[in-house]
Amino acid sequence: MGVTIVVLLIAAEGGYRLGRYRLRSPEQEQGAHVLALVTTTMGLLALVLAFTFGFAASRFEARKQMVVDEANAIETTYLRAGLLPGDHGAKVRGRLREYVAVRLEAVKLGNADHAVQRSVELHRELWKEAEAAGREQPASALVQIFIESLNKMIGLHAIRVKVAVRSGMPEAIWAALYLVAVLNLMAVGYHAGLVKTPRSPAVATLVIGLSVLLMLTADLDRSQEGALRVSQQAMIDLQHLMGD
Repeated sequence: MGVTIVVLLIAAEGGYRLGRYRLRSPEQEQGAHVLALVTTTMGLLALVLAFTFGFAASRFEARKQMVVDEANAIETTYLRAGLLPGDHGAKVRGRLREYVAVRLEAVKLGNADHAVQRSVELHRELWKEAEAAGREQPASALVQIFIESLNKMIGLHAIRVKVAVRSGMPEAIWAALYLVAVLNLMAVGYHAGLVKTPRSPAVATLVIGLSVLLMLTADLDRSQEGALRVSQQAMIDLQHLMGD
């Protein structure tokens, strides 16, 4: 946020000095006309900020729901593993405990790539156990319902990785947002310099407020960084249920 504050303050100061310079020009600009343009840029900034904030907030809510959905799918798979013949159920439950631990460790350490790789390996191991149980009892309805829950769990993993790790707000939108913010502060400073208004602390208030909103928008868009983090309580509760 500190860099954003500095950049916006420089933009406001640059606009102010440009406005004072224009006062010495033979062609005088009307302050009312410039104020109308400043108001327009403020409206444009509000529009772009509202769009990006709404986009980031919707992704944040989607990530929260994905944690709950995936925890429920893992729990269902864990419970249904007890229906498998032989020692397959015990092996599956052991791998599911590791699976949950890997997911929580990734959030704690911020190492998503390793977690994704290990999760895929565990999917293969879980599927091998399902295949072995299916070969032993090919007509078992109990094995079939376990396979259904395992399929759902693997599918939710893919969705969660796409939503939380692989996707994010397009860089073009971030660039547009910051460009409009810089131009808006330049316009505010330019108008102040043009009408001979002394430098006001209100500009600093505007800069800090805008920087805070930009920081919150960025935090909403990131997976597990910054001040806003997706709660992993559903996974933690599941880990306790599993006995770890």
